Order: sequence, then C-alpha cells, then structure tokens
Amino acid sequence: MCGILFTQNTKVTNKQFRSALMKMAFRGPDANGIAQHLGAWLGHTRLKIQDLDDQSNQPFYSDCSRYVIVFNGEIYNFKELKQKFNLLTRTSSDTEVLLKLYQLLGPDMLRQLNGMFALVIYDVQQCSIFAARDRLGIKPLFYSENASGLTFSSEPSAILALGQASDVWDEIGVRQYKKLRTFFNGHTIYRDISNFPAGHYWLDGKFVEYWSLPESEQAPPSDEELRYLVESSVDYRCIADVPVGSFLSGGLDSTIIAGLAKKVHSFSAGLPNDNEFDWSKLAAAHHNSALTCIEVDPNDFLPLWKFMIRHRAEPLSVPNEVLIYAMSKILKEKITVVLSGEGADELMFGYDRIFNWANQGVWSVQEFDKRYSYGSHEDDDIIDYVMQPFQKYKSNCDRIAAFFQIAHLHGLLRRLDFATMLCGVEARVPFVDHRLVERMAGVSFQYRMAGQQVKAPLKRVFKDVIPQQIIDRKKVGFPVQLQDVMDIGSTESPMDRWLADNLKLM
Repeated sequence: MCGILFTQNTKVTNKQFRSALMKMAFRGPDANGIAQHLGAWLGHTRLKIQDLDDQSNQPFYSDCSRYVIVFNGEIYNFKELKQKFNLLTRTSSDTEVLLKLYQLLGPDMLRQLNGMFALVIYDVQQCSIFAARDRLGIKPLFYSENASGLTFSSEPSAILALGQASDVWDEIGVRQYKKLRTFFNGHTIYRDISNFPAGHYWLDGKFVEYWSLPESEQAPPSDEELRYLVESSVDYRCIADVPVGSFLSGGLDSTIIAGLAKKVHSFSAGLPNDNEFDWSKLAAAHHNSALTCIEVDPNDFLPLWKFMIRHRAEPLSVPNEVLIYAMSKILKEKITVVLSGEGADELMFGYDRIFNWANQGVWSVQEFDKRYSYGSHEDDDIIDYVMQPFQKYKSNCDRIAAFFQIAHLHGLLRRLDFATMLCGVEARVPFVDHRLVERMAGVSFQYRMAGQQVKAPLKRVFKDVIPQQIIDRKKVGFPVQLQDVMDIGSTESPMDRWLADNLKLM
C-alpha cells in the first residue's frame, strides 16, 4: 500500500528527510506527506487502495491532534471493527480506524486486526513512539538505533539516505545470504539496520511479542472449516476501491485463489523456453478469466535485475523476483491489487522432499543442509544459528514446520512485496491469513500429506475449483533456468553464481 519513514533525529532537515522519503516514492506514487514535531519526523508515500480521497492521506492525525500515524498495509476487517467498537470516523479508510482503535485499546488493538501492516504512531504530547508489524511479517519494516535515536522505514534505502546507518555489511547477514539466500533472526545485509520482528510491537524502548505460532498439537479441520477459512481469506483480500486481479501460474495454489476470487484479470510470466503458460491458460479457461501471459526476453533479465537491486539496496533472493517485477509492470496497466499464492506450501507441507525427511528422521544439520541450503559450501554454524529459535519444538517435523511458516516464508514475502511495490502494485496473500496459520499449526503430517499426496486437503476440498489435470500435476516451483539468463561456466553451481553476482551488483 505505502512506504513509511520515521526518525527521532532532530538534526535532520526537511530537505534531507524528504530526499530520504523519496527513495520509497515507488511504494506510494499517488501522494506523499511529511509531519515534523519536536523530536520526530514522520513521512509517508501513498498507494491509494482504500478511500481514494486525499482526506485519507498520511501522516494522519487523530481528531484531538495528539496522535499521528504513518501506516503501510491493509486492515481487511476494519469495517467490522468500526461497527464493533462504535467508532465515529470522518473518512472511510482503515487508517483512521487503526488510529481510533489505538486510542481506545492501546497495543491490545493489534490482536483485533486481520491484515498486513507496518505502522508507527507518535504521541505528540508525550513524545512516545508505538511501532508494530503484522503477525507473519507480510509488510516490511526495518529499523536502526543509534545516538540520534530510532529510525523506522519500509525500505533500508531510506535509512541509508538519512545517514542513520552506515552501508557496512553485516558479516552474519552475508553468511546467511550466501548459504540460505535470505536473512534470518533480524539480520539484514547491513550491520546497522535490522528487521523489525514480525508479531511484535515497540513501546517504551522495548520490543513486546503480541503473537506467536501456536505450539500444541491439534486435530485437523473438517473440510467445511478449511473451505470456509480459505474462502473467507480470499474474500477479505478482494476488498478494495481499485481493480483486483490474480497471479495465475497454473499451479494448485494460484488456481484455487483465482477461482475463488472470480476476478476478470489474471497474469502469468515466464521466459520463452521456460514457462507455464499452457497450464495458466488451462486454469484461466476453467475460471473464465482474461489471462495475460508475459514473456520476458532473456536479454532483459540483467538490466531488470540491476534496476531492482539499485532501488532495493539489498540482494535478491531468487531469480523469479525479476519475473514477478516484469509481470507487475504490465499488470499495473489493468489492476492495482494482485492476489498471490505464497503461504500454501508452508501450510500444507508442499515441500514434500524436506517434509518427508522431517517426518521420518531426527534433526541433523547435515541432512537439513542437503535438502534446504542454496549455497553449496558448508556453514553448519550459520544453520545452527538460524534454527536456534525453533529448537524448542520436540519433534523434527514440528521444528521444520515452524521454520518454514515463520522464517522461510518471511523471505518469500519480502520478495513478493518489493517486486510488486516497485511497480505501485499491492500483492495480497490469502494463505497467510493468521486464522489459517493458527488453525493448521500442530496439525499432523498424515493429514497434510494424506496418502503421500502433496497438499491433499486442498486438492480434496477444492476439487470443484481446480481442473483435474492441475490436481494430477506434479508440483513445480516458479522456474528460472539460470543458464538461460546468465553466462555460467560448465563447472559452476548456478545458484552459487546467482548469490555471488547479487553481492557483486550491490
């Protein structure tokens, strides 16, 4: 939806702050604004999704002018919350509902929200800061803290532009990236910039966890309950005052979402000799959807890749980020919100190779490394460190399930958010609805992989939505053969080369 920037640095000038904010202009091409109070700067770039009127531009003040908010994301149940708490509003935006809920409930309001969000609320009277991020980290939020105070931002580039952090790389972050293609445990590529932890808020100088993945075992949902939860998640994510469409690869997850959403436009991307267009066309015909297939010229891959790194100020995690960006550039001509299938593999153990091992074996760094790592070199210490938060789980299957739902998914969400927002497009992820995540936590391997069939519950429950050929289709990812877009030697590991070249381009 937007880009947010907040800093306590009183030495920052208006020109400096605006220049840093404009590093994120792509996140909010429709409007931008700045507020300055003793001890704080707040900035916002807006992509208009809900309440297109300028009265909902941010920074947004409370009626009493004591509180001011900058907010990135969407609160899907804001209308219900407005009614539930009898909130009187002057706009029809979720931003105003958020601010009024905070005035009414304080941090407890976070538990009421169904959505994706990163926000900062500043108390002008008390000069106090409240910042929060959604449960699964769908929307990005970075922070840096030094003698000048705290800085929060939707992108690391804005923090660097403010001079609030050096561009010196973080040794642990680099090792994580080289081995696992993304960042974990709060690290980024930069020593002085951290990831705001998902499911936490910041108040009175400290982080507080308000949500965590349930750890206890639970019985599986009935087919009726699972169907309701998925349908409700999709319905919520179709709420917008702008056109909505779907990614449609022709895989199981995107086909379910597109079928339930019933939106006119769908989109697929690929290379000339490496695409899923035939499957996408099959799904689109089944749903009567107007499909646009976007063929990316391999010669355009490197320029697009360089452009993305320059704006992101981070290395990319997987090559298909470039295709998501190329697709988003085209779909922006027809829609502003796109539905995507991230999260289904984590919910339903779609990575069958590693989950079959997790269910049968005991924890082993070496076995995990063989099945999960991307860099071919050995770095057991990094794997141990990354897995540390998940060692509390008793069974190997529960440990791996939690890792994928929390840590692995986080990297995929960052990939999706940046590649789409760089085009002024908002991606929404129905399978990352916290109600679904909570309901599936602790549900057995046998339910999710019934009969050794990948995503068996989804195939059974949504058989009326999915063509039989797609139900029977072997799972594939979102492929990019690196040899088609990079000059890779015959003895080189393509993924090692991809990771190394990303760091070079930085």
